[in-house]
Amino acid sequence: MPERPQAAGGGTADGLGDERQARAARSGAAGDEAGSLMDEVLRRENLEAAYARVVANGGAPGVDGMTVEALGEHCREHWPRIREELRSGTYRPQPVRRVEIPKPGGGVRTLGIPTVLDRMIQQALHQVLTPIFDPTFSDGSFGFRPGRGPHDAVVRARKHIAAGYRWVVDLDLAKFFDTVNHDVLMRLVAQRVKDKRVLRLIGRYLRAGMLEGGVTSPRTEGTPQGGPLSPLLSNILLDELDKELERRGHRFVRYADDCNVYVRSAAAGGRVMASLERFLARRLRLKVNRDKSAVARPWDRTFLGYSVTVDRDPKLKVSRRSVQRLKERLRAMLRAARGHRLTDTIAALVPVIRGWTAYYRLSRVRNVFEELDQWLRRRLRVVLWRQWKRGRTRFTELCRRGLTAAHARLGAGNDRGPWWNAGASHMNAAVPTSVLRRWGLVRNTLGHRSAIGFMRRA
Repeated sequence: MPERPQAAGGGTADGLGDERQARAARSGAAGDEAGSLMDEVLRRENLEAAYARVVANGGAPGVDGMTVEALGEHCREHWPRIREELRSGTYRPQPVRRVEIPKPGGGVRTLGIPTVLDRMIQQALHQVLTPIFDPTFSDGSFGFRPGRGPHDAVVRARKHIAAGYRWVVDLDLAKFFDTVNHDVLMRLVAQRVKDKRVLRLIGRYLRAGMLEGGVTSPRTEGTPQGGPLSPLLSNILLDELDKELERRGHRFVRYADDCNVYVRSAAAGGRVMASLERFLARRLRLKVNRDKSAVARPWDRTFLGYSVTVDRDPKLKVSRRSVQRLKERLRAMLRAARGHRLTDTIAALVPVIRGWTAYYRLSRVRNVFEELDQWLRRRLRVVLWRQWKRGRTRFTELCRRGLTAAHARLGAGNDRGPWWNAGASHMNAAVPTSVLRRWGLVRNTLGHRSAIGFMRRA
């Protein structure tokens, strides 16, 4: 293994050369001549691309404490032994490190963080397996696939609604990544992968224990999120659901374990929900979360953070829950920034605002962005008002910023709270929008406008 490749290779099939994709696809498609696929995984160019991707992604260490910065030196010293273990089928992955992160809707999501070495090996597997499986996946699947993303999914969903399918069967799988049945999944993988060493390695990654509090727990089901291979394996399993929906002629959009089926009536939605629940239980051994699943109007549901209007030609819009989550995040950042200069606070907020606006740029309901701009400007004025603290300081600051003494005295002397004062005329005059722009604040609406033309064509 080189210390670090000069060109950073992508971690999924869209980051690899077309020639290598074609070679991998030929290697894995027609029976795989039982023994050729592991050689493709261990090919130097494939490993260099996997190494570069893991280093570029960074991330926390696994149970062995090794960082991505130490991976190159470790490989130079130990890779000949590791390569031979992979070739002979004797390599055993280390347990994953259990990490829990809060979910936006409440509760926690369990992640299993593999060691950086296992992440590199999983990435190498991912790069070879993706060209084999991805071309066979359904056109209605968008999650974790080369050249596809959440924007493509929500645009497709809007088209189904505009075509008259104005009821949605919103399927939520109960703890999907924690309950994947290993036998079902491995049977599906083995349909296209014949190299027993690759199958054995995937099985060992699925069964690798999870370390928490110094104790390793064995795993008999599930494919914890956190490793490069997990998204592809989830798509391989749920492609069975996609194929069943296609066989029935349904219009649907699936992104990972988030699946929406669009129908013309509530009665049809009820029948689809019941039949899919039976199919998932019998064929894939998965359960539907009845509390979060529903047959409803699309404008009453959220899909990947978006909703739609009730118009005959529906427009994409930001869901209320997405707006609330952003406000909660910004509030937390503003609370943490008390005592700091406002310019520094704005500099910390700008990347969050730009990222959020970029994701929701497909929304054609613009007032949400304008209201967020107003809300954020008022919040920033709240920060200033609190920093000024005393009435005398507030009077001085207001006068220094151009207010008359009478106006400043009236503003500084009231006994209202910070939120009221931030929206009052004295603070709007002292800290106008132009000043906040000069301090670095960006507008949500600027990034949003660029997507309007795209959505009219979509």
